[in-house]
Amino acid sequence: MSDPGTALPSDPHRVPVQGDRSRVVILGGGPGGYEAALVAARAGAEVTLLEERGIGGAAVLTDVVPSKTLIATAEVLDQVADSARLGIRDADDGSAPTAETLTVDLGAVNERVRRLAASQSADITASLRAAGVRILPRRGRLVGPDRVQALDGPGDGAGDGAVVEEIGADVVLLAVGARPRELGEAPCDGERILNWTQLYELGALPEHLIVVGSGVTGAEFASAYRALGSRVTLVSSRDQVLPGTDADAADVLEDAFARRGVELRSRSRAAAARREGEEVVVTLTSGEEIRGSHALMALGGVPRTEGLGLETAGVRLRSSGHVETDRVSRTSVRGIYAAGDCTGVYPLASVAAMQGRIAMHHALGDAVSPLVAAQVSSAIFTSPEIAVVGVSEAEVASGEVAGEVLVLGLETNPRAKMQGVAEGFVKLVVRPGSHTVLGAVVVAPRASELIMPFTLAVAHRLTAEQVAGTFTVYPSLTGSLAEVARRVDAEG
Repeated sequence: MSDPGTALPSDPHRVPVQGDRSRVVILGGGPGGYEAALVAARAGAEVTLLEERGIGGAAVLTDVVPSKTLIATAEVLDQVADSARLGIRDADDGSAPTAETLTVDLGAVNERVRRLAASQSADITASLRAAGVRILPRRGRLVGPDRVQALDGPGDGAGDGAVVEEIGADVVLLAVGARPRELGEAPCDGERILNWTQLYELGALPEHLIVVGSGVTGAEFASAYRALGSRVTLVSSRDQVLPGTDADAADVLEDAFARRGVELRSRSRAAAARREGEEVVVTLTSGEEIRGSHALMALGGVPRTEGLGLETAGVRLRSSGHVETDRVSRTSVRGIYAAGDCTGVYPLASVAAMQGRIAMHHALGDAVSPLVAAQVSSAIFTSPEIAVVGVSEAEVASGEVAGEVLVLGLETNPRAKMQGVAEGFVKLVVRPGSHTVLGAVVVAPRASELIMPFTLAVAHRLTAEQVAGTFTVYPSLTGSLAEVARRVDAEG
């Protein structure tokens, strides 16, 4: 992506305000879309938001909110399974509690998941309406760089349907997201062969779930369903789970999988899946077959850019189908921006939201800082959680970035001992000499919460000494964040 630097009011790419109010049309009501709508409405723009599947998009209705709600339930069972080391025993027979001694009502769990997702969607909808955003429950299609058609009918992603309304726009934001990728020889039926949007309709716990794909989605659901009580087989085409993630973190997760009974099939690629009565058969490229009760196809996403009229408007796409954008979310067409999974920048709700906010600030005349990839933190909600930010150890090892790597295990942390935490670590990457924090990895319970101090350090170029000199609560897991930073002096 190009680097436009900080946008200035004289930027020729900006769209002139028409009269007193700019007309902003947003296609897609996920994090990128609704955050952009709020920014634009509060700036005084006339905002129309088109979303056919429900406000909040996939992130709220079928992806992030539902999956993390399910995972929160699984975490409770994980804690039960590990509570024997804390001295907890069954009141009747004195046996050690295990997750298997509890019954999971998956129908009730999924009903709660759907209810919370709907509640979150309703809260966002209320915020948009309070801000003055006009919401249309329609699909949108560009008919030029400054006109959008609202389409009726269910459609099939090809942009068909009757034209309900045509809307003029000074600014258009594409925030249409992505859909689950599927294998041609493993069509998802929503009953036994599932993508991640279909899991929340299950009324009973899968006896044996075969998870195809060991990226973030596959690893999270393998971890969650094993904790819930399903037998789980994870099919990974790579040598290690979570390709591209910190190798030490992946090792810890693989050890946790082995301890909890997840069967990992490394260097195995799925070629097909079919139903045989009450079973699912997943066929590997080697010809081997794995039988289970259900299969989850966790193979990444495909951008929803078909049928949007992008070619008509002149918007350039990458070979992958993603919209080409720069670091302030501009596309190749003046006045048209894009945010979220349809851009392929990072498949993260937080990044989509930031892209949407940046796009609107830029389009409406505010000076804005572009998206900085090194400041993006992310988390994997497995057990234990994995959170990362900034420069990785792999980049240091390859010579791509000059850095020093410091690692501290959690086994010496007093709070970890009290909670019976047996695995995890904190890793810090600093610049040689100045000790400026460049990156970090946290593997621990609630790592998604613990990464923020390191994200602040990366974003504001703090040194390890500044992190080390900041007070932490005793006892707490945050104590290890400061402790690893103090090792700069010890190892320098």
